[in-house]
Amino acid sequence: MTILDKRAITGGVGTRADVHVAAALDNVGGLLGTGSSATTPAGYARLLAWLRAFGPVRLVGVEGTGSYGAGLARHLAAAGVPVVEVDRSDRQDRRRQGKSDPLDAVSAARAAQSGRARGEPKGRDGSTEAVRALMVAKRSATGERTRSINQARALIVTGPDDIRDRFAKHSSTALVAELAGLRPRPGEVVAYANRVALRELGRRAEFLDGQIDRLDELIAPLVSSRAPGLLSLHGVGPHVAATLLVAAGDRPDRLRSEAAWAHLCGAAPIPAGSGKTWDPYRLDPGGDRQANHALWRIVPTRMGSHQPTQAYVERRLKEGLSKMDIIRCLKRYVAHEVYRYLRPVAD
Repeated sequence: MTILDKRAITGGVGTRADVHVAAALDNVGGLLGTGSSATTPAGYARLLAWLRAFGPVRLVGVEGTGSYGAGLARHLAAAGVPVVEVDRSDRQDRRRQGKSDPLDAVSAARAAQSGRARGEPKGRDGSTEAVRALMVAKRSATGERTRSINQARALIVTGPDDIRDRFAKHSSTALVAELAGLRPRPGEVVAYANRVALRELGRRAEFLDGQIDRLDELIAPLVSSRAPGLLSLHGVGPHVAATLLVAAGDRPDRLRSEAAWAHLCGAAPIPAGSGKTWDPYRLDPGGDRQANHALWRIVPTRMGSHQPTQAYVERRLKEGLSKMDIIRCLKRYVAHEVYRYLRPVAD
């Protein structure tokens, strides 16, 4: 590649599963070139060498630093190259020019150079990343357990009368235990098939219970060592704390303020509408859904067993707020409260 400009340049990378496409801009936004590399350590090194051929690399905007771009972001950071996360290609550019991998790379570079993309990558190399990996497995196991129980209940509803009478009113825990212990005897085809299916669903749920317990045993000590203060808050258990830590990432210092954290959790009020349609309690619809759900889990717990929260709810109800508005206010307060505990103890 011909070196067109020796001054500091800005790079942008559109990330894909197998190939990353990069673009280089000079210090006034002129396009110096585009190139591609494989998503391997050697490919990352070639991509960085290609960018440096144009001059010192001032900044690189990378799409999807939490997914396809995670490996590249780690490589660039280790090489001392500043990296910012680019959420998506500019929509106006897409409308005017269409969409392709090179155009995405150019758009990422322009977003980094203009300052539109300023977010730092979460980081994927600390204890929080270990928690995230375990939470992925736990979330999958929990979802599959719920599906298994729902499928069993559906079979009970449509099954023979004796099955419906025996299992219809069982709690989830009791239902799983009894279904897993069934010993179907061959007989009438439909009744036998129903019992076999229910037994297998019960055993599946029982297996997943054990898997969830094993994952919890690994998650709890990681969370406790990473953020013990978070676990001391009323209504915050290991699962909720783990979800909040994963949302913040291994580099919570990238969250510039408590307000930025609230926006990330989807718990920050934003202007909505005008005139008669103004809604002062509208919350940011973006952000991390899992973190938002974690805040929601804290709030009902406190409303049921935390005296200061109960007093607050009572006062706000007298002021005319609806229960939903009160929950929104409490979620925003909880986001403020947990923010101080997101940084590692060593900090």
